[in-house]
Amino acid sequence: MNTRQIDSDYIAHTYARFPLEIVSGEGAVVTGADGKQYLDFGSGIAVNTFGTADSEWIDAVTKQLSLFQHTSNLYYSKPCAELAKMLCERTGMKKVFFCNSGAEANECAIKLARAYGETKGEGYYNIIALKNSFHGRTLATLAATGQDVFHEKFQPLPGGFVFAEANNTESLRKVAENNKCCAVMLETVQGEGGINVLTDEFMNTVREVAEKHDLLIVVDEVQTGNGRTGKLYSYMHYGFTPDVFTTAKGLGGGLPIGACVMGEKAENLFSPGDNGSTFGGNPVVCAGAVNILSRLTDEFISEVAEKGEYLKKNLESISGVTEVSGRGFMLGLLSEKDSAEIIAEAREKGLLLLKAKNKVRLLPPLTVTKEQIDKAVEIIAECVNG
Repeated sequence: MNTRQIDSDYIAHTYARFPLEIVSGEGAVVTGADGKQYLDFGSGIAVNTFGTADSEWIDAVTKQLSLFQHTSNLYYSKPCAELAKMLCERTGMKKVFFCNSGAEANECAIKLARAYGETKGEGYYNIIALKNSFHGRTLATLAATGQDVFHEKFQPLPGGFVFAEANNTESLRKVAENNKCCAVMLETVQGEGGINVLTDEFMNTVREVAEKHDLLIVVDEVQTGNGRTGKLYSYMHYGFTPDVFTTAKGLGGGLPIGACVMGEKAENLFSPGDNGSTFGGNPVVCAGAVNILSRLTDEFISEVAEKGEYLKKNLESISGVTEVSGRGFMLGLLSEKDSAEIIAEAREKGLLLLKAKNKVRLLPPLTVTKEQIDKAVEIIAECVNG
C-alpha cells in the first residue's frame, strides 16, 4: 500500500489533506513523492522559520541529540535555561513556562489569568477574547476561540470567556464594564479568523481598558511571532509590552514547542506544582529554538519586513485581487475567484498555499528570496485570472 492509503486506513480523519506527499526539501522548496518540486508558501503553517532541512538548525539539534535527548523537569538543562534567558532578554519579560504547542501555551496563559483574578477578589475569572479569534483545540482554548464553528461538537465548553468585536472599541469597553474580568486575550493578526489586523486605535483602547479594570493583557503570538510579521513579536508594532505572551510554531523551527512568557504582573502567580509538562523544555527542541532565535536578528527581521511589503504590493497589483491583508510574511488574499480553487490550481502549477476562512493564506519561510516571491506571484496571478 502507498502512504496515502495507509494514512486513510489508520490515521484519524481529523485532517482534510491535500493530495500530495512530501518526501524532502530545501529552503522554500519541497519535493513530492511524485518527483515534482513545489514552492512552499505555507512552511508547515508558519513553523519552518528558515525553511525545510535548514543545515544550521539540523546541526544544533543533532549536537544536543548526541549528548542527551531528554531529562525530566526535576533537573536543569542548559538549552532550556538558555532559551528562557534569550526570550526574556529580547522582550523585557521576566519568566517563561515551556510546553509543547501553542494550545498548551495558551492554556498556561488562561491559568495565569485566572490566578491573577483570584488576587482581585471573588468572581473575577472572566477573560475577554475577540470574535473571530483562534487560540487552540483543547477545550479551554476552544472556549476562548471566538468562532462558533469550532464549538459545535464539543459542548458544554468551559465557561468564563466573554467576547468583544475586534477593532470595535465600544464593544470592548462595554464587555469590560459589564463583566468581572481578569484579562483580555488577543491575536494582533487573527490568523485562522481571516488574517485580520488589529488597528492602532483598538490596541490603544485595549491598554486603556486593561489599566482601568486591572486586567492582564495576553497576546497570542503562536502564529504571528518569531519574526513572521516583520517584528520579533507582533505586539512590538504597537509600541507596548503585554503582561503575558504565548509563542510556538516558528520558535521550534520544525520541532514541537510552546512557551508562555510572563511579565512583571504575572511572573510570580505560579508556585511549584501549579503547572507542568513532561516534555516542556525538552533539551533537543530547546537547542533548535536557541538556534532559531539567535538568527532572528534585528537586521534579518528588517529584511523580512521589506520582503513582506514587496510580496504584498505585488499581490495587490494582480488584476482581480480585491484585498490583501496582514503583515510581513503573514498575508491573506481575497479575489473574485474562490480561494479553494486558487489553492488547488496553484498546487498543480508548483506552489503550495493555505486557506484562512475565505482568503488564500501565505506563510512562506522567512528566508524566501525575491526571485521565489516573483515566481509565486506569477503563479497566483495565473490562477486568479485563469
